[in-house]
Amino acid sequence: MISLLLAAALLTPSDAAYEAIKAKDGAARADLFQDAIEQNIRPELRDRLAPIVASIRYVENGKRYYYGIIHKRCPEGYRPQAGWCAATVQKSWDRWQKAGAKGEFLVFLSKRYCPVGADNDPNGLNKNWLPNLRKRLKRILK
Repeated sequence: MISLLLAAALLTPSDAAYEAIKAKDGAARADLFQDAIEQNIRPELRDRLAPIVASIRYVENGKRYYYGIIHKRCPEGYRPQAGWCAATVQKSWDRWQKAGAKGEFLVFLSKRYCPVGADNDPNGLNKNWLPNLRKRLKRILK
């Protein structure tokens, strides 16, 4: 029991993200998640951004659009969804930095990833995305 607690305490944020995806989607999909992170997020930012990508998976909770990507150029399947999400988070980080990193990154990201008032949100659920993302991110990083 103590060794399990010690192992959990030693997880990097990127490892915690992997474990969160493994708990939700299983080991095979967690490996696809990890590949998406390695291919789309720069190494120096993985500990910061991988938990956000994992949190998006939980918040979107899609069965077909696992990470909420409904773009016509994104192929169906878990890995393309994870990759597109990871790339969007990395590109948004870069845009936020280029714009002077004003305000909180998650607010900046939410305006791009899940904007309130979007045409594809007829029930107005996007207003819940950012608070839910923050809650999930906190759970993954605890």
